[in-house]
Amino acid sequence: MSFVAINPATEEEIARYEAHSFDQIDAALDGANAAFSKWSQVPITERVHFMERCAELLEGEVPVIAQLMTSEMGKTFGSAKGEVAKCASIMRYYAEHAPAWLATETIATDGSRSGVRYEPLGVIFAIMPWNFPLWQIFRFVAPTLMAGNAVLVKHAPNVPGCAEYVESLFVRSGFPRGLVTNLYAEVDAIAGIIGDQRVAGVTLTGSERAGRAVGELAGKNLKKCVLELGGSDAFIVGASADLDRTVPMAVTARVQNNGQACIAAKRYIVVRLRADEFIERFTLAMAAVPMGDPMDPETILGPLASKAQLTLLSDQVTSSARAGAVVRTGGSAREGTGYYYPATVLTDVPDDSRAGCEELFGPVAVVHVVDDLEGAITLANATPWGLGASIWAEDQREIDAAIAGIDAGMVFANAIVASMAELPFGGTKNSGIGRELAQYGVREFTNVKSFFVA
Repeated sequence: MSFVAINPATEEEIARYEAHSFDQIDAALDGANAAFSKWSQVPITERVHFMERCAELLEGEVPVIAQLMTSEMGKTFGSAKGEVAKCASIMRYYAEHAPAWLATETIATDGSRSGVRYEPLGVIFAIMPWNFPLWQIFRFVAPTLMAGNAVLVKHAPNVPGCAEYVESLFVRSGFPRGLVTNLYAEVDAIAGIIGDQRVAGVTLTGSERAGRAVGELAGKNLKKCVLELGGSDAFIVGASADLDRTVPMAVTARVQNNGQACIAAKRYIVVRLRADEFIERFTLAMAAVPMGDPMDPETILGPLASKAQLTLLSDQVTSSARAGAVVRTGGSAREGTGYYYPATVLTDVPDDSRAGCEELFGPVAVVHVVDDLEGAITLANATPWGLGASIWAEDQREIDAAIAGIDAGMVFANAIVASMAELPFGGTKNSGIGRELAQYGVREFTNVKSFFVA
C-alpha cells in the first residue's frame, strides 16, 4: 500500500510514499534498539544540548514545515505556524525542566541511603494522528528522548511528508540515527511491532476504537501503554457568564484546527437564564466565520482533512436533523472542490441521535439548554468520554463547583481547553489511560526504580 498525501483544499495528490516492508521494519527495530543502547548512556546534561539544537533548527524552518502541514491536512497557515513554534517551545521546556524531574530522589527510611531512580525503558512505539501532525509527535518525543528512550513513529497515512520531516529534523540536529525513526507501517504490521521484544512500550493518540485495539495488544504483551483518545468536551455557560467574552471564545473553541481536535468544545451546555441570548449571538458568530483557502490569512476555517472526514460529518448532521435536531446555521458541505464544511450550530438534538451520542470531528456545535449549573454538570458527565471541559462564569462559586464536579482529566475556567507544557494532559473514562506533558509525561516511560541501602 502507498501512503498518499492529498491536498484537502484542492483534492490534488501531493506525494506518494511506499509502505515499509517487514524487512525494513525489522531493520528499523534493530536500529532503534542500537540507538537506545548508546543514547541511554548519554548524560542528561548532554541530551539538553541536542534538544536545544533541534528546537533552534525547527524555529528556522517554520514557514516551510507549516506550509507542508497546511497542504497535507488543511489547517490554516497561521495555525500551522503556531503549531511549529509550539513544538520548538516544548523541546526547550523539557530541555530546561527534565533534568530536575528525572534526577534521583532521596527518600528517608531506616536505611543509610534510599530513594527512587527514573531510568529509561527502551524503544517506545508511537502511533500518531493527522490533526496536529507535528505537535502530537513532539509533545511525546521531547520528554521520551530526554528520559533516555528511543522512538519509533507510525504517523497517520495522510500526512507522510510531515512524518518524514520529523525524522530528518532529529538527524540533522545531530541526534543518533535510529533514535527517532519514521515507519510507513501498514495496519497489519502494528501487532508484530507491539509484540516485538525490542519494543518496551507503546503510545497512541487517536480514536477510541484504535485505543481499544492497541490497549489489548499492549496488555497481551505486558507492555506499558499511554492512550490519548477521543473526547466530547463540554463548554458550560453559567448564569454569571460574561457573554461579550464568552461568545467569541465559544466560536474559537469549536472551529480551531477546522474543528478537528479531541479537546475542542463540542457540547455547549447553557443554563436556561442565558440560553436565548447565547444561542442567538453564538449562531450569528458561527455563521460569520470565514471559510476558504487555508493559505489565505483572512481564512479562519479551512477544509476538513479528508473526503472520509467530510462524508462522516455530513452523514452525522443529516441523520441528526432527520431525527429532530434543528440546524441554526450551516448544516451541509460546500459544493465544489475541497473538503469544506461550514461552521454549524445544532439545537434540540435528541440524545439518541448521532449528534447526541457520537463525537463530531468537525466545526459542528451542539447546544443543550439546562435549568441550572447542577444540571449542566450532570449533563457534562453524561458521556462515555472525560477528556476536558470548560466553565464560563464570573461567579467563583460556579467556577469551583464545575472544577470539582466535572469528571474529566482537565477543566478550564474562562479559557479554552488547551494542551499546555506546564499541565498534565489526559482524560478519564473512554478518553484514555496515562498522561502526557509536565513532569508526569516525562516519567511515563521510565522505570521508577526504588533503591535501599542498609
